[in-house]
This record gives sequence, structure tokens and C-alpha cells, in this order.
Amino acid sequence: MEISVVIVTWNAQKFIRECLDSVFNQSVQDMEVIVVDNGSTDDTLNILNEFQSKILLIKNSENKGFCFANNQALRRVIGRYVLTLNSDIVLDNDYITCLKNHLVERKDVGMAQGKFLRMDRRTIDGLGLKLSWAKRLFNIAEGQIDRGQYDKQREIFGPCAAAALYKRELVQAVQHEGDFFDNSFFFLVEDFDVAWRAQKLGWKALYEPQAVCYHYRSSSDHVSLFKQYLSFRNRYFLLIKNADLKTFLIGIPYVFIYDFPRLLFLLFRNPYTVQALREIKELMPDLLKKRRAHVCRGIK
Repeated sequence: MEISVVIVTWNAQKFIRECLDSVFNQSVQDMEVIVVDNGSTDDTLNILNEFQSKILLIKNSENKGFCFANNQALRRVIGRYVLTLNSDIVLDNDYITCLKNHLVERKDVGMAQGKFLRMDRRTIDGLGLKLSWAKRLFNIAEGQIDRGQYDKQREIFGPCAAAALYKRELVQAVQHEGDFFDNSFFFLVEDFDVAWRAQKLGWKALYEPQAVCYHYRSSSDHVSLFKQYLSFRNRYFLLIKNADLKTFLIGIPYVFIYDFPRLLFLLFRNPYTVQALREIKELMPDLLKKRRAHVCRGIK
């Protein structure tokens, strides 16, 4: 098997048929598709049943999170290359083939993404993940109008998991106790964590502009305060697991410029902030354990 496509659905009736149609219209033929439904309560499962002869469907009784559901599917993949795909993404016909060819050509590149456009087909949704010197998290060029200014291939920090192609050997090398994505993150920032861990093992990531997909951005339907809480919490999960001492020391001034004022703002505005701080404290031992395990693996 050449390609394994992994899709997680949760109340995705607006998008999933178009997403799957784009998958089955890909120029690559040797492919399996695994869909994990996270307890959808709309018409998603009925739509998925229309594709029952073409997909392997795993049903969860509740929303166990993007990370958990992806890990369920990733344990069952058999393809040499794995595409993690959001249910609100529509792929151009050569998306997978284009990315795969570059992964074949370059042995040091283990992960890649194409050009993400929004559904107006002119606004850039993202060209890859960026981690600033102050360890803030960005999608490259998000919100800019696409005028061809980013039509040159480049190395990036990592691909967005909404439509990222990974070599299976990278998936196997990076995983911890059978999990590729860290379930602690639940949703958001998990792809930054994967990319950072992969880099420490010597893998590089690539942005390829000739591979194009279109993003509805259904995650915007999530309650903004909940997303803000996850984004705040998961950024610290990311740093605890991956940042070295030098990074923390360099970032001290930034704590006073950005992090501390942001914390005060969120304490007044977002009721989940106290919960986030509690979870950072409670999960610290487990995060450090995963950090040590990965460091040891990197040394080997």
C-alpha cells in the first residue's frame, strides 16, 4: 500500500462528502482511507455509510479529541506515506502525488504540506507552521491574498496536520508508547509538537506550492473561549516537552512583554484560564517524562 489517508470527523455533515470525493479523485490509486468519527450527532455517519465500500470506519461514542482519534487510525495504517486530513479540506487532484514525489526524492524530508487556500480560492489559509524566536505559533502567510508570491518551494518548521503528508517511518520514529500525536493536547498545537520532535531526530519539513487544497475552517465553529484555552495551555505543553534551557533563558524577557500581560488578560476574560494553569501543573510530570524519553531516543 502506497498511501494511507486518515480523517477525523465530528459533526462534519457540511463538508465530509466533498472532502471524501476529493480524496477518491486523487491521481494516486494505491490508497486506503480510514475515517474515525468522534461521536457525531448530525448526519455525518449517514453520509459516511455512502462510502462504506471505500473506507474503514471507526466509531467513537463521544468526542475523544483530534489527537486520540488520529492515533486510533494511525495504529492501523499500512501505507508507506500517511496523509492526515481534516474533514473540511478539499484537495486538488494531484495534491497527494505532488507531495509524495518530493518525499521520495529527498531522504531527509519526512513531512510536507501544500498551499492551503480558503474557499474563496484567493486567500491564503497557511503555508506551514512557524515558531518565532519568542516561541509564538503561526501559520505562515495566513490571511494574505495569494498573488503567486509564495510559489517557491521552501523548508518550513513543520506541516499543518489539516493536510500533512508524513513518511510512515517518521510516524513510527516519533511516536511515544504507540501514539504519534500527544493525547494531552486534545486539539490544537499537536502538529507543532510532532514537527519539533521530528526535527530533533533529524527530519526536515517541506512546503510545496504546486500541491493545493482548500479549507473551510470548520474549527471556527468551536466556542472561541474553549479554543483560546487550548491554545494557551497547549503552547506551554509544547515548550515543556521540547524547549531547551537556552530557549527558556532567551525567552525570559518575552515573558514580561507578552506572556505575563496575556495571562492577566485571560484571567479576567476567559473562565477556562484557571483550569489551564491547573492542568499545566498536574500534567507537568507526564510531559517531562515524555520529554526525557524523546531525548534518549534522539541520543540513540
